Amino acid sequence: MVRVDVFGNDVEQALRRLKKLMNREGIFRELRQRRYNEKPFEKRARLLREGVRRTKKNDSKRNWEL
Repeated sequence: MVRVDVFGNDVEQALRRLKKLMNREGIFRELRQRRYNEKPFEKRARLLREGVRRTKKNDSKRNWEL
């Protein structure tokens, strides 16, 4: 559960913090994915693309460290 406290009636700052936390948790991405039904072959393709992207990102980070 995500919880954000409001200090000094500063609701705008609390909303910004809430959006940042929800984005970090991946809630917005999940909502977009659940908006429409995803067929099994589309899900497999998406997961494969995400895995390839993650692998490339990790490889490039390792190359910078060397």
